[in-house]
Formats: sequence, structure tokens, C-alpha cells
Amino acid sequence: MNKDSEPLLPTVQLVEITEDNNDQRLDNFLLTRLKGVPKSRIYRIVRKGEVRVNKGRVDVNYRLMTGDIVRIPPVRVAEKAEQAAFVPQALRDVLQRGLLYEDEGFMVIDKPAGYPVHGGSGVDAGIIEGLRRLRPEATFLELVHRLDRDTSGCLIVAKKRSALRRLHELFRDDHIHKTYLALLAGQWARKKMVVNAPLLKNVSKGGERMVVVSQAGKAAETVFRRLKLFKNATLIEATPKTGRTHQIRVHAAWLGHPIVGDERYGLAEVNKAFHRKGYKRMFLHARELAFEHPLTGKPIRFEAPLPPQLQELLDHEEPV
Repeated sequence: MNKDSEPLLPTVQLVEITEDNNDQRLDNFLLTRLKGVPKSRIYRIVRKGEVRVNKGRVDVNYRLMTGDIVRIPPVRVAEKAEQAAFVPQALRDVLQRGLLYEDEGFMVIDKPAGYPVHGGSGVDAGIIEGLRRLRPEATFLELVHRLDRDTSGCLIVAKKRSALRRLHELFRDDHIHKTYLALLAGQWARKKMVVNAPLLKNVSKGGERMVVVSQAGKAAETVFRRLKLFKNATLIEATPKTGRTHQIRVHAAWLGHPIVGDERYGLAEVNKAFHRKGYKRMFLHARELAFEHPLTGKPIRFEAPLPPQLQELLDHEEPV
């Protein structure tokens, strides 16, 4: 398709920013408004000054404020709308089946393992992009926190800027109680342990992002409780008190009992042995979230049951 045959979005739009988009970055706002327009093109029209805020030029990092007037120029769309809105059927099914809760402020999704929370690194659509494409009428959908690609369980998505801000405050002040289930390699002798081991983000020789225990890192605390002992593994409950990258995974490995199936911090031979038994993924599941409702202040709790395939594997483990 040549440029002249590409569909043209409406002529100049003047959009007044409401509370729902207050404090949102300009590039994220435009990506939502201009569905189907490549990110590179959005950056280009901002850089050239075709997008204006209150009649002035701004950077893509500009944080919008209630009452701002955003000038959006006519933009040619390189992709067909139906291509831009495409959501793989498997992801569509996941998003429709996995909704645990929804109200006017936010939703909680039971995220399956194998799906990133957002696109990138060769992945066109993660959970948040899939949601936005399935709900084109939604003016605001943002991740409140993240889960690793191979981790399943409770994930919060905000539907209003005010809910997002409040939930971020709750996370920052440790007022959101998070509980994970994990299967550790080997028999862990302790019944309970609080791990206080600072974590430092690092990069391995191969360029892979790694996190290591280091006194130069940031404070990190995880409470581990043993739930059940098996012949070659231990089912535990992990409650992170801080929210560092890969925190539970690194703390478990530091204990000498990495999470089964963890290819980054685990033991290759152990993972191979469990893979032969049917373990095809990392055994880490965000089972429960409990916090005050961001809009009403009432206590709420959400639970995502252990995925059937993991429960079936546990049922076949030999107990001690």
C-alpha cells in the first residue's frame, strides 16, 4: 500500500484532558487515541511539532494534566484497522476466561504462564495490549504491577487514573498483601524463614538480565513458609514484603532451593529431571492479593486457584 492509498484519520482534533488521563505520558495517550498508528510514526509527529499541548511543542515524555488541550494532526495509518486490532485466539480466550473481578476502577485477571504482561522483544501483544484491542472503547487501561512471563496468577489492571495512583501508593507503602505458591527443588528443612537479602540488577555476559544478592543492592524481604514436603521438592508459600525484580526467584535460589522450572536461576539438571515428569513451566503462581479498594477503602481479597496442570503434577508427587 503506498502512502496516498493509506486511510487518513480525521482532520485536526483538539482533545481536552480529563481526570482519567491526568499524569499520563503523552506517547501512551497518543498510542491509545491513534490505534493502528506505529509507535515510530507517533514519535515522529511529536518531534516535528505536529502534536501540540496548549499550543506549544512538548516531548513524548510530557505528563498530561487535567485541562490540557492536545492538538492531534491528521495521521495516515499504515496498517488496516482490523490488523491493528487483531488478538490471537489463544490470548483472546485467556482474557475472556481469566477475569476474576471488574468494577469501574480496576480489574483483576488470572494471568496464565507463558504470556508477557506487555509486548516487546519480538512479542506483538501481551496481556495489556490484548485487553486494549479487545476493548477499543476503553479510554484508560494500564498495568498496576507486573508478573514475569512464566508466572501465573493475580494481575491488576487499572481502568481509571485515580485508581492507578491509589494502587501505586498501596504497593509502595506495602499495603497490598501478596501471596505466591512455589515448588522448590529439594527438601527445605525449615518451616518458616524471613529472607532479608539485598538485590542488585546485573547483566550476564550473554546480555541476559540477571538479579543477584549483593550488599550493593536494594533492600528486599521475603517470608517463606513450608506447606508440604515431597521426596524431591517442597511446596512453599512466599510473601514478598518488597517488590524487587525476580525477588522470590532469587531469594529461593539463595536458600539453595531454586524454584522448579526456573531456567534463569535454577539448576539445569534438576529442571531436566522435573521436565521429564511433565513440568513444562516454572512453578510460581501469584495466588492471592488483599488490599483496600482504591476507590471505596473497603478491604477486598482475590484468589487465583493453582492451575489444574500444576495441581495434577503435585498430586503425583511422592509425599514425605
